[in-house]
Amino acid sequence: MDSAIPSTDALRAAMADAAADIDRALEVLIPPAEGPEARLFDAMRYAAIGGGKRMRGFLVMEGARQFGVARDSALRTAAAIEMLHAYSLVHDDLPCMDDDDLRRGKPTLHKAFDEATAVLAGDALQANAFYALAEPETHSDPAVRAELCRGLARAAGPRGMCGGQMLDMLAEMATEALEEAEIGRLQLLKTGKLIEFSAEAGAILGKAPPQLRHAFAAYGRDLGAAFQIADDLLDATASAEETGKRTGKDAEAGKATLVSLLGIERARVQAERLAAQAASHLDALGERADLLRALARYTIARRH
Repeated sequence: MDSAIPSTDALRAAMADAAADIDRALEVLIPPAEGPEARLFDAMRYAAIGGGKRMRGFLVMEGARQFGVARDSALRTAAAIEMLHAYSLVHDDLPCMDDDDLRRGKPTLHKAFDEATAVLAGDALQANAFYALAEPETHSDPAVRAELCRGLARAAGPRGMCGGQMLDMLAEMATEALEEAEIGRLQLLKTGKLIEFSAEAGAILGKAPPQLRHAFAAYGRDLGAAFQIADDLLDATASAEETGKRTGKDAEAGKATLVSLLGIERARVQAERLAAQAASHLDALGERADLLRALARYTIARRH
């Protein structure tokens, strides 16, 4: 990739600024509550506020910046996607799913509260994400708000994240190992679709022409694939201290990943190819999209 791309430090600083702003937006969208439902709000805030790279939210913010979208509008959209993502993590961590006890360096929600509260908090975070997108404060044009809701629902539903989780569960029960194309589809649905939508959301907010909207979606699709391989590589090679979550669990559970199929070195080469391909989709934007190109490079080099 081009040496003119911003440094890792510059990217990290931009991501940290975006993450801080997204957390402030989440503080407003999930306010502290009093009364009997306060425990639910506490659980939602525990899951959604603080921690995490906010990569999906950063994609929204950077995409929106390309089209001059008001920052408050981009922030509400980024926060909605991060709430949806937080819900997915809460439910993935439950004993009936991946049964994890560590997330973002702290106890998972069902460990910090209880399983029933974790289920309800996940449900409430998902509902709150769509509520935030549908409010006029997110965008003055109701057609844009409807398109955001439609896109997020598609990314999260049976042809997206939930469908991918189902495929993941079926793969664990299968008697034969998945082929490379089957693993790719599983990961596209489970992880990639939400990243793809996060990249496209800024273009939706900015009412971008179809070719640019498609370019951002293609960038997000390849970035999501590279991100998942990098995540699987971290699970195989990094420590829990580095990642903030339990590692080695894919091999322990016999999960189908490209790392288990291709081996560490071939999987790393595949991730590098996908990251370069992701960056190439943004060629028409010139230097304006350099932070997004840097993110593609960072995605495969990170250690957490």
